[in-house]
Amino acid sequence: MSARQQQARIQVLQNEIDQLQARLGKDGNADQIVARHIKLLHQYNEAKDAAQILIGRLAAHRGVTIRELHNDYGLTDQD
Repeated sequence: MSARQQQARIQVLQNEIDQLQARLGKDGNADQIVARHIKLLHQYNEAKDAAQILIGRLAAHRGVTIRELHNDYGLTDQD
């Protein structure tokens, strides 16, 4: 790779860094953003687990399968 190509590559990478930093904001701290994201994922998973338990109990109470209950409520496998 020539010196000119290296400089061009460095400039491309610096531009990418600048764009990502702009998305984070001036005071954006990547560690804080990641920690918040992990916390939110944990909360989401807890809520989803609780919903699945309730759906399982409702299905048992009605004497139907969980899949049938999902179909009744228009839920997909990803819900």
